[in-house]
Amino acid sequence: MPRSARRVSPRTGYRDRHGRGPRSAITGPHLPMLRTRVDFFDACVASAVEYLRALWPDELVGVRFDIGAVPPGEPGPDGVDRWRTDPRTRRVVLYRVPIERLAQLHRDDDWHRRSYIESCVFRAVAELLGKDPWDIAPERFRHF
Repeated sequence: MPRSARRVSPRTGYRDRHGRGPRSAITGPHLPMLRTRVDFFDACVASAVEYLRALWPDELVGVRFDIGAVPPGEPGPDGVDRWRTDPRTRRVVLYRVPIERLAQLHRDDDWHRRSYIESCVFRAVAELLGKDPWDIAPERFRHF
């Protein structure tokens, strides 16, 4: 008997094994979903981008924000890139692993991690627009 093709549910992205439907959450229906580092990072970047799009709607129209795991290639003279901007294609790529792993926070908690991730987003957007990060979000930018 031939095997059926692997199907991915468009709603959840989990595999549909043996035609039994998508898998449920590992925590069960009565417990909160597990929050991973990737989810936390994505949420921080999304909220910072949403904030910046509200502040700079004309300058950020058509700008694409992507999240990559690590930068391609070898580290440059300044070390490992945290982000890469391309003004020609209007694209910002934030690299999750260097931002998370190479941060030297004086307190390792959610607020400080969120602030550091937001500051990386602000600095990347400032680099794209050719502005100072303090001008991008003066009341919210924190230098780490």
